[in-house]
Amino acid sequence: MESTEINGNCEANTETKLTECVVKEETTECTMKELTTESAAEEQTTESVVKEEACDLILNSPSVEFTIIHNKDKYIVSMPLLSTIEQLKNKLVDIIGVPSKMQKIMIKGLAKDDQTLESLNVNSSSKIMVVGAKLQDIVAISLTNTEEESSSSKSGSTSKEPLCKKKLHQKVLERGIPDDALVGILNIKDPLPPHPLSGMLNKHGGKVRLTFKLEVDQLWIGTKERTQKVAMNTIRHVVSEPIEGHEEYHIVGFQLGTTEASRYWVYWVPAQYVDSIKEAIFGG
Repeated sequence: MESTEINGNCEANTETKLTECVVKEETTECTMKELTTESAAEEQTTESVVKEEACDLILNSPSVEFTIIHNKDKYIVSMPLLSTIEQLKNKLVDIIGVPSKMQKIMIKGLAKDDQTLESLNVNSSSKIMVVGAKLQDIVAISLTNTEEESSSSKSGSTSKEPLCKKKLHQKVLERGIPDDALVGILNIKDPLPPHPLSGMLNKHGGKVRLTFKLEVDQLWIGTKERTQKVAMNTIRHVVSEPIEGHEEYHIVGFQLGTTEASRYWVYWVPAQYVDSIKEAIFGG
């Protein structure tokens, strides 16, 4: 009998201790969760305080009134000196109708989003150039291009023929890569160089160079005979295609009018610059 009672007491004590351990574990787990939640809340609070202080610092900084120029239109804008270029872009959306991501702010060159007006020495006599197409213009161009592509697809299989196989382009390509052509690089995207792109040919086989004048929103197409200055917002479409056998170079066509017949063809364009050319014209 005594043995049985002792065993019973031991089992009861063991169950009690196990229960206490489970309770302690649950309590510890709850405490850890509470501490984690409190820590996250404190971090969020700290982050919010920092943001509020930064906003207050910007708002309380001296304001500056300057001139914005977009498509030959001028606007007077006032902002705190500590405002960033990104904040300026957001403010300009309602003023010039250009999405912030499509804007390029030119202040002695292309300004970066994290730069402040103060760091760029903006003052009351500053004239800031903004490059970028309005949303309705982008939509109109997209619709036109879609309609053209649709009509081309309906016209037959000849529209799918590679550009380099068409007689118009073969005449130029048969001359081979120009001696002064820039080096073409596959599978790489490089920003446009500070100097003109040269060593290319036009449809007549003449030498051509492309100069991107972002400060005036123009593309200069230069040949031996003349330099054609084209407003970037008038370029309706840009087509490009690698040259078979020389994929490090592209054929690029700039559509300067409403139809495909208005395309200005440029040959032996280095592949690494093609995307940057399109971004310079239509925005990022």
